Amino acid sequence: MIFSTTVSLEPLFNFCHSRREASIHRSKPKPLFPPFSLSSSSNTIKNYASWNFCYSRPHHRFHTPKFEAFATKTDTLESLQSSDVLFNRTFPINRTELVEGKIFVRLDQGKDLRNWELTVGCNLPGKWILHWGVSHVDDVGSEWDQPPRDMIPPGSIPIKDYAIETPLKKSWSSAEGDTLHEVKIDLKPSNEISAVNFVLKDEDTGAWYQHKGRDFKVPLVNSLKDDANIIGPKKSFSLWPEALGRISNILLKSEGTDDKVQDNNSESRGPKQENSQLEGFYVELPITKEVTVNNSISVSIRKCSETAKNLLYLETDITGDILLHWGVCRDDLRMWEVPPAPHPPKTVAFKDRALRTQLQSRDSGSGSSVQISLGEEFSGFLFVLKLNENTWLNFMGNDFYIPLPSSSSAIIGNREDQSEGVQREVTEKADQEESVSAFTDGIINEIRHLVTDISSEKSRKTKSKEAQEIILQEIERLAAEAYSIFRSSVPTFSEETVAAFEAAKVVLPYSPPKVSSGTGTGYEILCQGFNWESHKSGRWYMELKEKAAELASFGFTVIWLPPPTDSVSPEGYMPRDLYNLNSRYGTFDELKDVVKRFHEAGIKVLGDVVLNHRCAQFKNQNGIWNIFGGRLNWDDRAVVADDPHFQGRGNKSSGDSFHAAPNIDHSQEFVRKDLKEWLCWLREEIGYDGWRLDFVRGFWGGYVKDYLQATEPYFAVGEYWDSLSYTYGEMDHNQDAHRQRIIDWINATSGTAGAFDVTTKGILHGALERCEYWRLSDKKGKPPGVLGWWPSRAVTFIENHDTGSTQGHWRFPSGKEMQGYAYILTHPGTPSVFFDHIFSHNKTEIATLISIRKRNKIHCRSTVQICKAERDVYAAIIDTKVAMKIGPGHFEPPSGSQRWSSALEGRDYQIWEAS
Repeated sequence: MIFSTTVSLEPLFNFCHSRREASIHRSKPKPLFPPFSLSSSSNTIKNYASWNFCYSRPHHRFHTPKFEAFATKTDTLESLQSSDVLFNRTFPINRTELVEGKIFVRLDQGKDLRNWELTVGCNLPGKWILHWGVSHVDDVGSEWDQPPRDMIPPGSIPIKDYAIETPLKKSWSSAEGDTLHEVKIDLKPSNEISAVNFVLKDEDTGAWYQHKGRDFKVPLVNSLKDDANIIGPKKSFSLWPEALGRISNILLKSEGTDDKVQDNNSESRGPKQENSQLEGFYVELPITKEVTVNNSISVSIRKCSETAKNLLYLETDITGDILLHWGVCRDDLRMWEVPPAPHPPKTVAFKDRALRTQLQSRDSGSGSSVQISLGEEFSGFLFVLKLNENTWLNFMGNDFYIPLPSSSSAIIGNREDQSEGVQREVTEKADQEESVSAFTDGIINEIRHLVTDISSEKSRKTKSKEAQEIILQEIERLAAEAYSIFRSSVPTFSEETVAAFEAAKVVLPYSPPKVSSGTGTGYEILCQGFNWESHKSGRWYMELKEKAAELASFGFTVIWLPPPTDSVSPEGYMPRDLYNLNSRYGTFDELKDVVKRFHEAGIKVLGDVVLNHRCAQFKNQNGIWNIFGGRLNWDDRAVVADDPHFQGRGNKSSGDSFHAAPNIDHSQEFVRKDLKEWLCWLREEIGYDGWRLDFVRGFWGGYVKDYLQATEPYFAVGEYWDSLSYTYGEMDHNQDAHRQRIIDWINATSGTAGAFDVTTKGILHGALERCEYWRLSDKKGKPPGVLGWWPSRAVTFIENHDTGSTQGHWRFPSGKEMQGYAYILTHPGTPSVFFDHIFSHNKTEIATLISIRKRNKIHCRSTVQICKAERDVYAAIIDTKVAMKIGPGHFEPPSGSQRWSSALEGRDYQIWEAS
């Protein structure tokens, strides 16, 4: 029995931002962002009952929570002091609750009755930041400006030239734990400033809170046009605009809004305002936030001395009415069955397949528990928890399973240290089995789902034979992935085993790593062997040849060479005659020579191939360059039909357009045939071992799969360059949509190629530039880039010929390059090092990092345990062998059974190795 947990959450505010939306502010002049566009989404604000924040205790409404349970490190735990305890295990649970609260905005007169005071607050926990600016009377559209200095509260930070960020301060707490955060801004009457604009940012999550998907706008003059995002009294309802004391409580409602607006209290009213343009008001708006709560489920087993039965005790600190849905099994098949009576109180049968027991509240009032008696004939206890009609809590998509000891079993577990949350190993075998499971559980589940899918579809006969074949191919790919994991994993042995081998003088045979076509062995370290200026000498191949031995000594296993073909541009990315390999980097013979030299040094070689576009040699009858020459003398049928500049007669493009050259139509059979022959010729004639694929956003990944299957490369990586998500010029914390698009492309190739992890590079930028290292952990505690989802296909990098060098399109934060390399060279994925960084003052540090990676056998599927992801420090342990930290904050590896020694320390980074 497997129950999934699915919770639907409806956000109340638009957390994203769109450049196209007219209400969004921009600076004067418009600020320049990195080469990534802002994302947008649309959410609906629900209508909730309003309440007076000032005079009643703020209450939180908790929505249906969602849960995720995580495995403990071992299946068997330590012995209790009491000898009758045979087993004890605790399952930590990452529980997320959606909490409702309020944002409030209040405009009052100041103490001297001549000035005004704007207060913005929130009653939910968090690190709240007010991102704000002002509009002037003569401004057009949604432009912001920085306010005058006398308006800026202490502790504020200027954001470029258009905004201010001011932290909200804790001002009040109730006995129930509700906390009010607020900030006050002094306003002086001015005929120049027309409005104060703001959004609220939660620094804990990186979420932005807006008003109906737009900026909050507080008008300061009557002449401001009415708008949906204006906060304050609506003029059409204001009966006495200059006599605020006559109205005590007005609730204004209009179509599409649920704002609660009331007049200011009597203390801030006057019979006549000096500035008749302003009116006091108070507005409340609903807000929701996901709050993480740490809970756990503990299961312990004792042996009853009188009946010899197993007494199972289950307890949890989750509050509320919880239903235990449970059963037992007799063997490893784990088939559910109902045990004989007696059963705990409040137990009912469920379809003769399971039992349901209401957990009893504990005497302490926090959480609930139950005790169950089970016979020795059963081998395991199975359960899930039902929290309500739509929410079930299970273990990583499967039933919770607890092994039951038999009468002949020795004590198999003992108590964990609850105060420290540390769980120690009992046997090496249990740890090894769990590590293998952690590698493969996801793949096995995928295969199960696919097998179930094709089986059910065959029975219904609703799917075509072709569709079933696609599913079978996907199963084959996943099975190959699982096989590769087993073959490339490094076996571990207990000290006793090693001693036995040494005593017997047994020599273990060397087993070379398994090579998966297109993705290597998993231990690759890539060097980009050129920069944007390398072509200028005219003999780059010969210069690079002299560095082959040195690069091999550093530990590089693969080198990426520049585009080899005749090209309109000297850098090689505007190819013309594909079979002409005399380029600005060197001649055909020099290319073969440098490839041979790297092979002699033990380094594989990637060719940089441009398949998306090709420059024509001749014009058509309309004077358009779309007729090709050379050995591949294609006509305009090879150009996509929807390329607006080159009048192609092919089919529509399967990707994005590259506007500088004709985009090739890969759906044409003759094009694919010619390109496969050309790539095979490069493999055989030049000796390339694999490919770096340029601008793969321009055509479908399925065509890439076709080319790679024909050429069987050792390694292949695609450049899928896509825009990260930004809000108000600042990178969003959640970049799942960005990395999903890269994953989708890899999936389209059926996993035959990896992709550059642009997501990780972008997030490293945000973390290092503003000292926000919390960005380096996603909401599930994993690395937030592609390497957190599909590490074996993630090629990580911090710089290349486009982003760095003399182009500098998206240069890595200056002076922090070694922090970037400390991250990618210790983490899973396949790291790529830029040529300019190798032969710089960082040479020794990079070489040491590579040595640490190779010495500890870190590979593309290594495991990452994130220890810290805070404002000023990120720290992680990789494969339990290497610990690292980046950032100015403090971190020391945990002391325990492992001893750690410092292996490398530099500016704001440090690496440790397990002794």
